[in-house]
Amino acid sequence: MKRMINFKWIVLLVLTLSVTATTHAQDNVIDEVAWVVGDEAILKSEVEEARLSALYEGRRIDGDPYCVIPEEIAIQKLFLHQAKLDSIEVSDPEVIQRVDYMTNQWIQMLGSREKMEEYFFEQQNKTPSQIRETMRENAREGLTVQKMQQKLVGDIKVTPSEVRRYFKDIPQDSLPYIPTQVEVQIITMQPRIPQSEIDEVKERLRDYTERVNSGQTDFSVLARLYSEDRGSAMRGGETDFMGRGIMDPSYAAVAFSLQDPTKVSKIVESEFGYHIIQLIEKRGDRVNTRHILLRPKISDVEISEATLRLDSIANDIRSSKFTFDDAASVLSHDKETRNNHGLMVNTNSQDAMATSRFQMQDLPQDVAKVVDKMNVGEISNAFTMVNEKDGKEVVAIVRLKSRINGHKATITDDYQSLKEIVMDKRREEIIHKWIQEKQRHTYVRISDNWRHNCEFKYPGWMKD
Repeated sequence: MKRMINFKWIVLLVLTLSVTATTHAQDNVIDEVAWVVGDEAILKSEVEEARLSALYEGRRIDGDPYCVIPEEIAIQKLFLHQAKLDSIEVSDPEVIQRVDYMTNQWIQMLGSREKMEEYFFEQQNKTPSQIRETMRENAREGLTVQKMQQKLVGDIKVTPSEVRRYFKDIPQDSLPYIPTQVEVQIITMQPRIPQSEIDEVKERLRDYTERVNSGQTDFSVLARLYSEDRGSAMRGGETDFMGRGIMDPSYAAVAFSLQDPTKVSKIVESEFGYHIIQLIEKRGDRVNTRHILLRPKISDVEISEATLRLDSIANDIRSSKFTFDDAASVLSHDKETRNNHGLMVNTNSQDAMATSRFQMQDLPQDVAKVVDKMNVGEISNAFTMVNEKDGKEVVAIVRLKSRINGHKATITDDYQSLKEIVMDKRREEIIHKWIQEKQRHTYVRISDNWRHNCEFKYPGWMKD
């Protein structure tokens, strides 16, 4: 269920809005000011970019887009202005995480990073570096809006009697549908990597280092050809500006120690594999680097050994020699779940709220395929999967701890979900009243050609 105020336009703006005036296609006219909110202008280009992106994404706009979209942008500007007054700030790691998430969403939708870059170039005439800069700026704005909303709604409390009253008053045919949810425990094992394979990887990285230091080849060319971090490889190995907190500690220690952009670092081992790094630029507590990542290959022999080991552990659990909880706590290589008895955690990407319940589409694909055929309490056979965090191939077994099939909400089984609905309604009421009050004290001017006999969600925009 939704866990916070989550206006769809925030995500749209994070992805697409430009902060610079450009020339766009609507009627082939040079950019113009559509609205003014306080001392902030809303440009025709901003509205047009948001409209085109909504069309591409299949987003339904309820009404005239040249009324709906400017109003959405105007509301965002109200939040941003208040956030500035209240000194609300967003950290660099938060921005980077949001940009990565949004970039992955675009790549999944369009099929590849190249197609995403092609789309932005065709629609907005933006280079890859301009795309990243725009996404960073608007990710910061979107996150600032969310933090401002969170401050406004505060710590809302809802009593059990209010939840029961909501459930009693809602018509039966309007009861929310709760999709199937599961709780899953997991034990993973990283197959042993032969030292000969590690030595081979290091030898390849030493060769790349020599070719760069001797001037024979550019680091970026080698990164595009050989780095196994495909996201940065397509940018010549460039990682973008990052702070220490978001980097692997081993990588960060070397990256921040680099001084000469023409030289290549020593070989660095991180949880992702083995790297060589080249400095691009430092800005205060952030650094932009290039890197080449190589991962030692795991042979079928090592995978088979790990599979046999985990199948043996699964059999011991089935025969009650020890519990899945104990095995996960002691034997699992998965750092994210080991201290939680193997219980997987589903973290909402929008508000960072965590729960042990997953809808099937939220599970890692390899896990979902196995869990879909399991009964509650059953332990799977060992299977291979790719760890989403570091991209390494691991062997895993899972236990289906619980399954709640899709159903109409009931007060007995879905009290928490219904409570969230009531809390969301309360939050929306608070936000609605705040916007209306803010309208009354903010200068707003809408250009004549942008009124369009609009029926706004908040009628208070036009005061003349």
